[in-house]
Amino acid sequence: MMNARDSYPDHAGAQVIPIRPEAHEQPPERSPVEHALASGLSFLRRRLSGEYEVDEFGFDPEFVEAVMPVARLFYEKWFRVELRGLENLPADGGALVVANHSGTLPIDGLMLQVGVHDHAQRNLRLLGADLVYQVPLLGHLSRKAGHTLACQADADRLLTKGELVGVFPEGFKGVGKPFADRYKLQRFGRGGFVATALRADVPIIPCAIVGAEEIYPKIGELGALARLLGLPYFPVTPTFPLFGLLGLIPLPSKWIIQFGEPVSLEGLEPGAADDPMTVFNLTDHVREVIQQMLYDLLLRRGPAFF
Repeated sequence: MMNARDSYPDHAGAQVIPIRPEAHEQPPERSPVEHALASGLSFLRRRLSGEYEVDEFGFDPEFVEAVMPVARLFYEKWFRVELRGLENLPADGGALVVANHSGTLPIDGLMLQVGVHDHAQRNLRLLGADLVYQVPLLGHLSRKAGHTLACQADADRLLTKGELVGVFPEGFKGVGKPFADRYKLQRFGRGGFVATALRADVPIIPCAIVGAEEIYPKIGELGALARLLGLPYFPVTPTFPLFGLLGLIPLPSKWIIQFGEPVSLEGLEPGAADDPMTVFNLTDHVREVIQQMLYDLLLRRGPAFF
């Protein structure tokens, strides 16, 4: 029941109930730190309780969103990546992105994934060498990030599902080549990626990455140590191993990533994947396209660090 002190008469004599300010007060907005802390705690709760989903390959989209801000910091601030030719990526459906590989450590794959995620709003599913999945923690994190083994079976399944798949045909020959051979493409293997695209009937998107060659200039390698550790190479750079862990900080080179026009596969039947000459010619053509793109981008970029 309303007390007299809870109301007052208006000029017409009617009783008017005052609006108490506290009834309409909004809760104070969270600061960025509080919001980040709350999001982090919520993420940990879901992790511990198992309230998240992964696909048949182990891809964990929530994990990707959680680590993306750190990768994005390198993409935007450290390497200042410029992305070109985004219109050549399909908005949906399967496609095979074929890129050059370099940098001593495969950071180029991570930056390529960030660019596609942020600007094409798609997840790029990278195919990695078997060595990656022989290292327990590294293999586990790679699968959570959407990567999988570079084999025909996995590539076929991803493309059939309409995923955007990325491959580096040079493999360790590209990522581990000496600095003197920078931006000179190595062999593209036996053309397995071409056969995969033909069988899945998806376009091949050539991609050129300029900038990764300068992050860890490889001036030598320790062969005996590499064999002891079971690695394809153990690099020597101007900063590593001389400066220890500090030498693992990549140099801030300027990057450009460009997607070229899809390579036409018109008129070729899926059975063409079993024709060695067709596969060889297409592989060589894709390699030449990417090599020319690299030369053009190097001219446009100019100095590596300015």
